[in-house]
Amino acid sequence: MDKSIQKDINNAVEHFRKMLEEQYERNAKIAESAVTDNAEHEKTVIGLVPGDGIGPVIMEETKTVLAELLADEIAAGRIELNDIEGFTLEERLAKEQTVPDEVLAQLKKCDVILKGPTTTPNAAMGGPNLESANVFLRRELDLFANVRPVKLPPEGIDWTFFRENTEGEYALGSKGVKIGNELAVDFKVTTNEGTKRIARAAYEFAKNNGKKRVSIVTKANIMKKTDGDFQSICLDIAKEYPEIQTDTWFIDIMTANLVNKDIRNQFEVFVLPNLYGDIITDEAAQIQGGVGTAGSANIGNRYAIFEAIHGSAPRMVEEGISHLANPASLMTAAVLMLRHIGLEDKAGKFEKAITMANDTLGAKMTGLPGGTSCHTYATMVRNSL
Repeated sequence: MDKSIQKDINNAVEHFRKMLEEQYERNAKIAESAVTDNAEHEKTVIGLVPGDGIGPVIMEETKTVLAELLADEIAAGRIELNDIEGFTLEERLAKEQTVPDEVLAQLKKCDVILKGPTTTPNAAMGGPNLESANVFLRRELDLFANVRPVKLPPEGIDWTFFRENTEGEYALGSKGVKIGNELAVDFKVTTNEGTKRIARAAYEFAKNNGKKRVSIVTKANIMKKTDGDFQSICLDIAKEYPEIQTDTWFIDIMTANLVNKDIRNQFEVFVLPNLYGDIITDEAAQIQGGVGTAGSANIGNRYAIFEAIHGSAPRMVEEGISHLANPASLMTAAVLMLRHIGLEDKAGKFEKAITMANDTLGAKMTGLPGGTSCHTYATMVRNSL
């Protein structure tokens, strides 16, 4: 074997050893920090992060709705809308930081964050090949639960997906190794404590919201260690909730189940590892009406970020049609945020207004020339509150 290849292998072994130590320590820290922040806050600070591409357009319209909906709470000092600046693609590239330090400091002063889409730079862009800002924030703020609801009332669909948010391939996706130019290896991680908390979050949601079924989705027949552990740990947690039906599925057949109209309305709550959850929730959103219609919550013990699930759509900016972006996804995320901070009545009004706008304008929100504008959609939402 060539000496340079042997050196690469030795370096990779050492690299892997350090990763194992880090992840083992991380598992222990999760167990130590499993305390939810239930403290009462006199004022809830909502951080608003526009993001890149179409992000500023959809955030501006969403902020207008929130300001009107929460006018009384803002006037009374119970809610503060805080614009977070410096989180643009240009700023991140210039500082060669996935999330600039000063931005992270601002975010940590907020109770909850509403975030627009952010572009992930890559080598093809000719600048720093930075990590995904979403992945960074989920790890930095320990936002372990990605929660995505999908509803299609005419078909009886009311799904809620609990995607583990800090482990799997994403946790170590930027830490793979190459051996010469012939071999590349990436890593996947599952911890006991990380899996326990996402499983318990799913079952607690089911119990508290009258759901009768939780479906555990993995590829445990192939990924016998990581997915195998995820499945078995979830099944152990399920024993604490005997009133809830539990079933297990492999990710490939579950993607087929979601498009099977004969059975798909029988599913209620799903719990999945990171990568599978990312993929299947986009499929579910498409069934609902497209990724532009779905929002998501990223929840931890201290912080929570609510965001649109789609990308920043640089094509729309390049073509000068960003004003035609659909704000429904970010607005839906804002509904989830309002529920999270206990404003159920406000969330219900917002959700009904979004539904009305979707029913009236949904098919016209094409994102293409001739389609309905973001402002028109937002105006209909405001008028329906």
